[in-house]
Amino acid sequence: MIQTKQKQTKKLRIIPLGGLEEVGRNMTLFEYGDSIIIVDMGLQFPEEDMPGIDYIIPNINYLKGKEKNIKGVFITHGHMDHIGAIPHLMPALGNPPLYGAPLTCGIIQKRQEGYHKGGAKLNIHIVTAQDKIQAGPFRVEFFHVNHNIPDVLGMAIYTPAGLIIHTADFKFDHSPITDRPADIGRIAKLGSEGVLALMSDSTDAEVPGYSISEKDIQDTLDNIFEKASGRIILATFSSLISRIQQVITLSEKYNRKVAIDGYSMRTNVSIAYKLGYLKIRRGTLVKPEQVNSFPDNKVTVLCTGAQGEESAVLMRIVNREHRHIRIKKNDSVIFSSSVIPGNERTVQNLKDILYRQGAKVIHYKMMDVHAGGHAQREDLKMMINLIKPKFFIPIHGNYYMLCLHASLAESVGIPAKNTMVAGNGKVIEITPNSISMTKEKIPSNYVMVDGLGVGDVGNIVLRDRQMMAKDGMFTIIVVIDSKTGKMIGEADIVSRGFVYMKGSRELINETKKKVKEIVNKKATSEHSTNWAYIQDNLRDQIGQFLFNKTKKRPMILPVVIEV
Repeated sequence: MIQTKQKQTKKLRIIPLGGLEEVGRNMTLFEYGDSIIIVDMGLQFPEEDMPGIDYIIPNINYLKGKEKNIKGVFITHGHMDHIGAIPHLMPALGNPPLYGAPLTCGIIQKRQEGYHKGGAKLNIHIVTAQDKIQAGPFRVEFFHVNHNIPDVLGMAIYTPAGLIIHTADFKFDHSPITDRPADIGRIAKLGSEGVLALMSDSTDAEVPGYSISEKDIQDTLDNIFEKASGRIILATFSSLISRIQQVITLSEKYNRKVAIDGYSMRTNVSIAYKLGYLKIRRGTLVKPEQVNSFPDNKVTVLCTGAQGEESAVLMRIVNREHRHIRIKKNDSVIFSSSVIPGNERTVQNLKDILYRQGAKVIHYKMMDVHAGGHAQREDLKMMINLIKPKFFIPIHGNYYMLCLHASLAESVGIPAKNTMVAGNGKVIEITPNSISMTKEKIPSNYVMVDGLGVGDVGNIVLRDRQMMAKDGMFTIIVVIDSKTGKMIGEADIVSRGFVYMKGSRELINETKKKVKEIVNKKATSEHSTNWAYIQDNLRDQIGQFLFNKTKKRPMILPVVIEV
């Protein structure tokens, strides 16, 4: 019996709760015996078919009752797809120790302070690439990699089964801005120790070549700044600290004042500046309301809104809703970010409006004004060759990205049988000599955040919203005599998003007749006093009637009032 137990405890369980079937919602559990550590705790932004949803977070049902087993939460970097779920999940997990680099922890703490429930105080521990953290049977060490935010830590997780390398989001940049190059020497040294499994970022596994250096982006931007005769308005992600530093540096070179607008961007700039990640000369920054006090060729506006977000600064400027800034004919508007899938139409409309208002638009497909933060195929090969793992687990990306990365690993010598393409909620078991996927399925479905509600919007509510968004809503109000069960007068009809009532009088009148026919017929039956039964019949029969007439299926909401 003792030998069997020892054999069982040699298995390391790796359980992704998010990030392996989408870009975002990254969260992975490492479980050995009764001990658990967690890497990342991120959110995912909603899909187009999720009306009203703010974002999506991982499902932690598996961890209920195991809170005391959690020895630590390790955060790779400060992007929302890696930290965004922390305010929601950490209290539910008993607030275990949380480890991250200085900038990462600064952003986490600021978000926690602004959380609508006040935000419980986190048990935060700041670490550097030189630290070693013992968490139960796990020892976690760190190594520096490049991304498009400073302070990204890859992780070397020493377990009783063997060494696991987690790359975090990464790329190799030999001339980064506001950062130092990835520690290739340290990565190679880890590879020489004998790595059991490599878990590597797959986001750009379909993109050939090497990642563009931030130095190349700075050279392109320098050329734009040199030639621009009017204002420069650059929109980018609020967390892209390296890009923000480039714009500030170039603005100082060409004697431009910089106005930073957008709450999240101002917050991140403040944190990065206080921690020494941003260098800004005294007098460079001005408030947005001061922009019009300077000549156009002496002004740079740094703002949010490169994805066409409705409430972001650039959209407010374009819609003439910004209190201080309007688009001028000589403005150069730079979109310094790639377009997130699903936002293409919105961003294109934004560009069209900017051109109509006389601005010149520059984006990443025209010039190198944006470099992604993820390793492309040649960088991915380099990481595999440096680490030389026995087993390979692609992470961070849609399923096809994981499969492409797995094929890439095979092309550089990792046997296909040693590669594990998993999914959210799957359980990977690793021993020193084997890797397998169990038949166990851990809950990993979407937990949707909608305003103050967390998880209260399920598939049924979402389907109702989709139906209303697609074919609208049709409300039927009937008044029934409690003694006879007959309908009093005619039904009141309210249509929202289905048909314009004044232009569809014939359809509305036919519907009213149909409603009266249904109600009065049921009033003579044995179900005459069962108003729920009448409502169900109205919903079904009027729904079919309207579909036959219009080939659309609005949501039918019958209301029966008894008098």
